Amino acid sequence: MSPGPRARVRRPVIWTSVVAVPLLAGAAIAVPMAASGAVDLPDKTPRELIAFAGASDVEALSGTIEQKSELGLPDIGALTGPMEGAGDGPSSAQIEDLVSLVTGSHTAKVYLDGDSARLQVLDRLGERNVYVDGAAGEVWYVDSESQSATKLVLPDEEELRDTYGEGAEKPEAGDALPTPDEMLDEALARLDESTEVTVGTDARVAGREVYELVLTPRTDDTLVGDVRFAIDGETGVALSASVTARGATEPAFQVAFTQVDFSAPDASVFAFEPAAGLEVTEKDVPLPIDREQGELSTPQEETAPRVVGEGWSAVVELANPGMDAEQQAMLDSVTTAVDGGRVVQTSLVSVMITDDGRILVGAVPTQRLVDVAGR
Repeated sequence: MSPGPRARVRRPVIWTSVVAVPLLAGAAIAVPMAASGAVDLPDKTPRELIAFAGASDVEALSGTIEQKSELGLPDIGALTGPMEGAGDGPSSAQIEDLVSLVTGSHTAKVYLDGDSARLQVLDRLGERNVYVDGAAGEVWYVDSESQSATKLVLPDEEELRDTYGEGAEKPEAGDALPTPDEMLDEALARLDESTEVTVGTDARVAGREVYELVLTPRTDDTLVGDVRFAIDGETGVALSASVTARGATEPAFQVAFTQVDFSAPDASVFAFEPAAGLEVTEKDVPLPIDREQGELSTPQEETAPRVVGEGWSAVVELANPGMDAEQQAMLDSVTTAVDGGRVVQTSLVSVMITDDGRILVGAVPTQRLVDVAGR
């Protein structure tokens, strides 16, 4: 089934993960779609609904999104306690931030206008902002609590063409935001015969009438039961997304708009200049490397994410940042030993730290990670 014109071929998709993961800690929680007997949109087949969403040309909007994650993580409180002598490994604060990214509930403001985007995360103890300048290929991540700002520089078009050929596209502003519409873009870009596509029940999200698009894996080699999108009946924009684990009845991850406005935001909301006293660091976002491309040749490539496999059973391989003995002991307390390393499996995601220092992540059963690690 063709995903339609909207599903651009963006092979180096790991940028989205690299940029969005810090946001999910505070970005997110979605309210489920509210079914309503008063909603009766014109019927569409799955193919027609995909084409409708694919033809959406909305480039500007603002609104409030909420996210909720119930991944069934084990008790990892020990990992967020005081740590001494952490060396180059993750600090207690960094691990605590990582935990908060994938648990709990969060609210954020989203602003999008062409090449500019902003995500404003509203937490009780502080505010986090992400400013995206798609034209310049830059992303700023600003944390008011720690008074720090990180500038991420994305690969440019020449780097993309050299690595992925003429079909590769420069990432757009919206690609960096963990919104339902970005999730829909990525899902449609990978739509193939491994996925059953159906149309669910008409409903309301953020006061707007929506269609429901349901994607169900046809493989058992994934933890995902289904992915559901609420697609605005007027604009074709996805207003909510949820992921339910295999065998579960309630979503493990949800993100949705609770309020949305399709007019262009004021340009001032995208403006950012580091203030005096703000600690600023700058990092280049590396290109992802496909395992099939052969041996790595540069130090930067050695730390770049790799994607092994495709579709629902894809696995991302990352370099291990390193941990001291105390941190390793704490990690051992929340993971399980398997052939070749240690793993932790949640309802939707499995993570394996291999004996040779790699980190494997995927929405797959533990055995899939063990198989990939042994290649």
